[in-house]
Amino acid sequence: MQFQLTNRQEHILWATVRHYIATAEPVGSKALIEEFDLGVSSATIRNVMGVLEKSGLLYQPHTSAGRVPSDSGYRIYVDRLMKPSAALAKEVESTLQQRLHWDDWSLEALLQGAAQTLATLSGCITLITIPQPNIVQLRHLQLLQVEDGKVMLIVVTDSYETHSKVMDLFTRESATKPDPETIDRELQIVSNFLNSHLRGFTLLELAQLDWSELDQEFQRYGEFLKSSLTELLRRAVAPSATQIMVRGVGEVLRQPEFAQVQQVQTIMHLLEEEQEQLWRLICEESEIEETGKPKVTVRIGTENPLEPIRTCSLISSSYRRGTVPVGSIGVLGPTRLDYENAIAVVAAAAEYLSEAFSQTA
Repeated sequence: MQFQLTNRQEHILWATVRHYIATAEPVGSKALIEEFDLGVSSATIRNVMGVLEKSGLLYQPHTSAGRVPSDSGYRIYVDRLMKPSAALAKEVESTLQQRLHWDDWSLEALLQGAAQTLATLSGCITLITIPQPNIVQLRHLQLLQVEDGKVMLIVVTDSYETHSKVMDLFTRESATKPDPETIDRELQIVSNFLNSHLRGFTLLELAQLDWSELDQEFQRYGEFLKSSLTELLRRAVAPSATQIMVRGVGEVLRQPEFAQVQQVQTIMHLLEEEQEQLWRLICEESEIEETGKPKVTVRIGTENPLEPIRTCSLISSSYRRGTVPVGSIGVLGPTRLDYENAIAVVAAAAEYLSEAFSQTA
């Protein structure tokens, strides 16, 4: 629905939203006169608020109360009347750079750290999806002899996750078994060869390689590599209980909008038991703006298709490796949230994670 508003109507809608976000109390003309320099009388403000109410942008929660923004009112506020906080975006980027260390941490630790930081800065529930394994790439591969006839395959991905598998190198029917020193030397040669040729391959591509093309002297490792990588792939793509990292629940649930126990229970059930639905929602859009930065999507109240969060706002974006989306990040809070800050937090975090993942390619 298109709303044609005058500058005065937009200004009063902006002030009403700002005051309600700050106080959680229905807004009257007196409060706006005291807090904002609107340059008009109290009677004029009341008249304009009445027009905004008839347009469906404000409503009265009960008779004689002030007005509260509707989902449509918040939508106009987000689309036309506000700008994301540039100062907070810089703070988010600086904080993430100071707290997160890509060279030293595992992927899970990094994303947990990012999620906790964003929950603290935004005051919202923070959601970060773990990168999908079919696009996680090989950073390093190593073959090690761990004991007689047993070899460990270690795979390190570009997101610094480590997977390993120990298997028997020889079958009982093997006619000849080289001495351990020969095996160590061959394993190092094969490791060097594979790293130089396969760096950047996805785990799925590695599992589908034809290992029979290895040089004849290294044929004994072909079946081992195929079996090990297939097992590692199966393990990596198995559904994970931590597919979405969730932080900041306690702080948000203390907001007055979540005073009803039943509402809290439905949200917690979604976060804990129905993550697949939530995952699809925050991952379904992954556009890039003309600036080359990931687009931020804002879903307000009833715009959310999931019933448990139709009284909430969900702000999300994707983080990427180059131009390829590898995961999503979002914040969830009441519709009465500070959109300037929440949008800035998500945008800055998505850009930071995108740059970090692209540098590990």
